[in-house]
This record gives sequence, C-alpha cells and structure tokens, in this order.
Amino acid sequence: MSANIAEMEKRRDAAKLGGGQKRIDAQHAKGKLTARERLDVLLDEGSFEEMDLYVEHDCVDFGMQDQKIPGDGVVTGSGTINGRLVYVFSQDFTVFGGSLSARHAQKICKVMDAAMKVGAPVIGLNDSGGARIQEGVASLGGYADVFQRNVLASGVVPQLSLIMGPCAGGAVYSPAMTDFIFMVKDSSYMFVTGPDVVKTVTNEVVTQEQLGGAIVHSSKTSVSDMALENDIEALLAARDFFDFLPSSNRDDVPERPTADAWDRLEHSLDTIVPPSANQPYDMHEVIRKTVDEGEFFELQPLHAGNILIGFGRIEGRTVGIVANQPMVMAGVLDIDSSRKAARFVRFCDAFGIPIITFVDVPGFLPGTDQEHNGIIKHGAKLLFAYGEATVPKITVITRKAYGGAYDVMSSKHLRGDLNYAWPTAEIAVMGAKGAVEIIFRGLDADGIAAKTKEYEDRFANPFVAASRGYIDEVIYPHSTRRRIALGLRKLRNKSLENPWKKHDNIPL
Repeated sequence: MSANIAEMEKRRDAAKLGGGQKRIDAQHAKGKLTARERLDVLLDEGSFEEMDLYVEHDCVDFGMQDQKIPGDGVVTGSGTINGRLVYVFSQDFTVFGGSLSARHAQKICKVMDAAMKVGAPVIGLNDSGGARIQEGVASLGGYADVFQRNVLASGVVPQLSLIMGPCAGGAVYSPAMTDFIFMVKDSSYMFVTGPDVVKTVTNEVVTQEQLGGAIVHSSKTSVSDMALENDIEALLAARDFFDFLPSSNRDDVPERPTADAWDRLEHSLDTIVPPSANQPYDMHEVIRKTVDEGEFFELQPLHAGNILIGFGRIEGRTVGIVANQPMVMAGVLDIDSSRKAARFVRFCDAFGIPIITFVDVPGFLPGTDQEHNGIIKHGAKLLFAYGEATVPKITVITRKAYGGAYDVMSSKHLRGDLNYAWPTAEIAVMGAKGAVEIIFRGLDADGIAAKTKEYEDRFANPFVAASRGYIDEVIYPHSTRRRIALGLRKLRNKSLENPWKKHDNIPL
C-alpha cells in the first residue's frame, strides 16, 4: 500500500509542476501567475477539489507520443468563493502553451456539464496559444464541444471568463458566449486573426495590444466588461463580482447582512439636479446614495459612458442597475449604449435579478452615422430587452424623459412595475424649444420664447404623465432608497410569464 501511495504522490507532484520550473519562471517573468496560483487566489483557501489530474493527450503525430504531461494544459475542478460552490477551469500556459487538445477540451466540458447538473456558476481562466496544431481537426472538434456547452449553459448558470494571456482564433468564441469577460492589461489579448495575418491581408501594421488588448476591448469593442491592472486584481475583482450573482436560474439572488437602513433618507439628492436643464450632474452619485453602503460594481465603465450598468444591493439583495449618465453626451441613447444596456437587462432577467432604472434621457442621438449603422435595430434591442423582462422593474425618472427614449427606458408601457418620478422630471415628446419651433412655425424670437415658456409650464414636469397613470407617484428625491426598498419587498413574489414560445427573435 505504501508503494502505491508513493506512486500516487509522485504522479501528483509531476502533474502540479506542469511544464516544469523553467516554464513556471518564464510565466512569472511576464508578471503572470501560473494556472494553479490563480486558483489559489480566486477560491477560498483549501476549497479546491481537482478533477482529471492525470488526464493525458492521445496524439501520436509529430512526436507527441513522447511529450505527455499529466493534466494536459488545463486545471479543472470545483471550489468555493465565500462559501458558495463554483466550477472552474484554468489553462496552464506552461504546458504546450496552454493549447487545446481533444482531452483538454474534454476536461473543460466535464466541469461545465457538472455545473449545469447541480446549478453552479462556471469561471474560466483563459491563457492559451489556441488549438493544438499537432492534433488537427480533433482540436477544432474540442473547441466546438466547449462552444456547445457555452450555448446550453447560457441563461442557466452564470458564466464568467477571465482572459489572463493570449486568446486567439477560434478560442475567442467560448469567452464571447459567456456572460461577462474580465481582461488583464498588457498581458491578455483577444482577436480572431493576429497581427501577422492582418499585415499579410490588409498591409496594416498593428501590435497585439492595439489589435485586441484589454483597453481596446473594454473601451472600443465592448467585448470585455473590465480591464484590470494585473492577475491579482482581476482575480479579486472576480471574487467580489461573484458575490452578486445567483448560483443558477433556479436560485434566488444572494443575500448578505447590511447595517445600512432600508429607510435611510438622503437629503442631498433633493438638490443634485441643477436648476438649468443643460447642466449635467453625475448619476454615479445618485446610484451610490441609493444602494447599500454606496457599493456599485460598475461594468463596462470605459465603454458607452452615456449609460451606466452594474450591480448593487438593496437590503442586502442583488439588484441590476441601468442609468442614463448626463455627464456624457447628456445621457443620450445611441448604438453603443443601447447594446450595452440591452445585454445587461437580458442577463438580469435570465437570472431573476430585479432591475432598477434611473432615467435622464434627452432622446436618441441623431445623425447619419447613427442611422447608417443601424440605430433603429440597436435601439430596438434595448426596447425588446425591457419589454420581455419579467423580473421586478422599478424606474425612477430624475429629469428628462423625451420621445421614444422615454418609452424604451423601462416605462410603464413596457410593464414597469413601479414607475416613480422626481419633481424635477420632464416627460414630453421632445424639448420645449424644439417642440415650439415645430408647432408654431414662423413665429419671431419673442413669440418662440413666450410659447417655449408656455410649453415648459405645461409639459416640463411629471404631473401630466402622473395624471394618466404612466407615473405611479411623484416622490421626494431623498426618499428614493426607501421607495425602492419597499417596492422590491412588494415585488418579491411577482409572477409574470410571457406567452409560450421556443425562443424569441430579438433584433440582433
């Protein structure tokens, strides 16, 4: 027996060394942790239970039969984050550059299948050179097997991808189908075709960072939700983020104790909206003064800043927050902001997370660039997402709610459960001056000024909408947190179902 135990320990030690000390040192020299070190940071101490430690590839081409390392370039298993179960896989760049073989893919599929079976989130740590070329089509088949799991798991268990090194070619499509992507600055990148191919085909000279680095994908493309400074920061952010997520679509949102009183009044909100309609204010302040302890986990902060999305808590329970940001482009809706918010709303709806919407929107962004790039279809995505959502929806109009954008931003007409307005709210088809210039064509400047004042007095307030029942109540800004907390209590047992369908056909 002792000989068998010794053999087991020998094999375990060999597997845990991955590609060997020299390659581990090379990984560290790049400022990167190894696959196992990353799991030590991500998971609760001592909670990781590994699966398939001894798995090896079965390729016999190009001398691969003489190069076998237990684990085959990916560490898989389960553990806990703050006591809650999570399934994980962490690609090991020290073993064949983290390249994906058929067995490597099989290991990933096994943890995803297990997560689906028990209803637990999946976190993937990606650090791979791509398909293992020596295996040819078997490696490509492995990718497709993983892709299929991503599709089936979507909306069933939360999926989070951390890109902590290269992720190129077909490998990008697995993270792209997960719910959220965190990237590490200067050490991670994602692209379908690399700089060399780009140069050959288009003659463009571009670096990996310029083509698909963390900043590019978190600011321009919205592929990534966050760009973190290093491995440690990314892993700790993932731990914090995980606390907001339910374990599956069958589980309630997580709840944590809070000392922040549900009925706390925030009198500074009574004066946050400036007297001039053209003056901005920071919607972050409204959000942070409403949620528990001012904690707001913002997603995509570098992309489409005219809308804010992220998670907070009310009475210790997770809520999703969508808010127009007057500080950026006056909070106007455009293509990027519509896409950004629509995907977030759909995630919240899939996992039973109530949606709080703060509205200060002057309309959709005009211009040929927006129209020719499909603002109609992209704006419809946000409209569609709010309209199909059956989770509790509470809307607070802080200032402007003009035109079609009023409808889109979780209005009562899209089955908003509780729609509140501050006394500073202006709900109208358009701004007063523009409306007057259309209604009263040909008036001189004095006439337009007089009619503008008349229009503002008539419509630049929330009371017309409230008189029609489109607004449930005009509330004091300082009582916003209290009203939202009470509303969420009432809506906790909300029951609403859409008509039966195989699936909808959102305007993609």
